Amino acid sequence: MPTRQPEVAGSISLGSLFFQFLKLGSIGFGGGMAVIALMEQEIARKRRLISVEEFAHGVGLAQILGGFAVNTAIFVGYRLYGLIGGLLCAVAYISPSVVLVIGLSYLYFQYHSVPALQGLVAGLGPVVIALIVTAGWNIARYTVRTKTAVVLASAAAVLGLARVNTIWVLLAAGALGLFWNRAAPTNASARPLPTTLFGVTPLGILAVAPLLGLARTFLKIGCVFFGGGFVLVPLLHNRLVTQLHYLTEREFLDGVAISNLTPGPIAVLATFAGYHVASVAGALVATAVLFAPGCALMLLISHEYARFREDRRAKRFLSGINPAVAGLIFATAILLAHAALASWRGLLLSGVSLVLLTRFRRHPAFVLAVGAVAGVLGVSP
Repeated sequence: MPTRQPEVAGSISLGSLFFQFLKLGSIGFGGGMAVIALMEQEIARKRRLISVEEFAHGVGLAQILGGFAVNTAIFVGYRLYGLIGGLLCAVAYISPSVVLVIGLSYLYFQYHSVPALQGLVAGLGPVVIALIVTAGWNIARYTVRTKTAVVLASAAAVLGLARVNTIWVLLAAGALGLFWNRAAPTNASARPLPTTLFGVTPLGILAVAPLLGLARTFLKIGCVFFGGGFVLVPLLHNRLVTQLHYLTEREFLDGVAISNLTPGPIAVLATFAGYHVASVAGALVATAVLFAPGCALMLLISHEYARFREDRRAKRFLSGINPAVAGLIFATAILLAHAALASWRGLLLSGVSLVLLTRFRRHPAFVLAVGAVAGVLGVSP
């Protein structure tokens, strides 16, 4: 008989929630799934602000359009504090990377070189693998409870390793859950949500032409931003280098490198390109507009979630998505391990990180710091 997940017991103020995601955005090196691992540990497991099951729902739904780590932050914030919570969590998560990219972009275009941070970042790879494996295990403990769930999780992992688009994997898993599962476990977690309105301050008239051009360009890209950050690379290359000539080939490649040096998503490549076109204002506009379509859709999904999750068919659909999310997380760890664990030193560091996270329950920030120090000292490749 599987152990029932404990009821959500945590509570947090809106200000504390903002700073929690600001911290996650500052230490989330390694991309989407690494940040998801951090969020799962801090939000669902340690503070129990929402249940692990509900968190898995958010991760699955967040992959429809846009950056799924940003979308997951929106989902958590909205479940706790409505529209204002969703927006604040998204801003808090993305802000550290945007600020860092703006600073690195200034240095790059001033001195035409990428700051030498690779040594520090190199040691984070093995730690990221450990974080992802831990998150996959934590979600699987509560969602992979039946033979059907095992089949769905295994199939999702295989398809993830084959690099099948995650959207199709999750939709297929949800459809199978809809037809196979007679009942799905329920777990009410978040408190009732307010619905608020917000206004938008219009841009000034002067010097707005390049910003409007940037907004139009990145809005088009944001509307087809499916499948995670690296999907953006060919899209942005075609638009920014080949068509609009905003960046040269060399500048584009260096922009990708700078984006990978930040703790946030590779989508902050838009920040780099926007800075080159229209300085800080261009960086902010390009970033905001790129994420806008996905964020708007996620806010809508989060608003309707409390209603449709109580529908019997929706429960079955979500019960299929849950184990698929766990399988995809494990698949991501395997795919990234090829590059991150290239030597016995990387494998050892990842193993030590896994023990620190699971056996000694060390905070992810501490374990990431250990990896960074190891990278600077050359212990990890």
